[in-house]
Amino acid sequence: MNRNELRRVDLNLLIVFETLMHERSVTRAAEKLFLGQPAISASLARLRTLFDDPLFVRTGRTMEPTARAQEIFELLSPALDSISTAISRASDFDPSTSTAVFRVGLSDEVEFALLPGLLRHIRQEAPGVVLVVRRVNYLMLPALLASGEISIGITNTDELPANAKRKTLRLSRLKLLRADDAPGPLDLEEFCTRPHAMVSVTGNLNTFVDAELARIGLRRRVVLAIPQFNGLGTLIEGTDLLAVAPDYAADVLAAGGRLRAEPMPFAMTTPFELCMSWRGAQDNDPAERWLRSRMQRFIADAEHQAPFSA
Repeated sequence: MNRNELRRVDLNLLIVFETLMHERSVTRAAEKLFLGQPAISASLARLRTLFDDPLFVRTGRTMEPTARAQEIFELLSPALDSISTAISRASDFDPSTSTAVFRVGLSDEVEFALLPGLLRHIRQEAPGVVLVVRRVNYLMLPALLASGEISIGITNTDELPANAKRKTLRLSRLKLLRADDAPGPLDLEEFCTRPHAMVSVTGNLNTFVDAELARIGLRRRVVLAIPQFNGLGTLIEGTDLLAVAPDYAADVLAAGGRLRAEPMPFAMTTPFELCMSWRGAQDNDPAERWLRSRMQRFIADAEHQAPFSA
């Protein structure tokens, strides 16, 4: 196909195709694109004619892509990223007048401990923008970035989709939280024998804390697991329960005076790394660059607050 023939291709069809590849459902694609299901079905029919291929075959409740659809997707996705980048570079961004909608993913402890400070600064500088926050963890982040449901994610993760970028914001240490008034720091023996409360989004009772204990032949006793940090302080107040949290979350929980935060009673081999990840397609988008710069300025620790031009 030459460039003149491209005039007969509706770019919106390619967006629908990419969304169907991610969602594998007409219903979910319609919701994602804020369109009706008949519009998505009509677009799919046109795509099948354009590419002379069924593209998707229904298998149970999902639509599985054909080999031809996979081939098209591998070629099309980076091309759409390039188009998006070219358009975004041509646009200006003024935070004081913008009404842009940013969709970001934050881990629970980041939302609880670090979002409030970031939000105060954003409200001062860009009162018209909208921030839509999704709860993420290291398992969810890659898929949400790849599908475009979020443009930026902040959590600890090593796995990223192709073309995504990452910057470390913090190297934090874990702290121990306790509500009792016994003097002095807790020793390792009492740490293991006292009951623990923990935050576990997935319900998994074994974290890297437990892996570190196992490394030295010990284990702790978890008696409570909850899905979020908000409320953890209230639950352990007035009890003998212990909890472990990243230092920035522990400091917020202890700020009310009813809990105290102290160093862990054993040395962890590695610090807790908090990273900001974002879609490569929006690396040069002026609005996205502005938001990332603010995240680095108001979430990163002093060591990682190097200049990040907007």
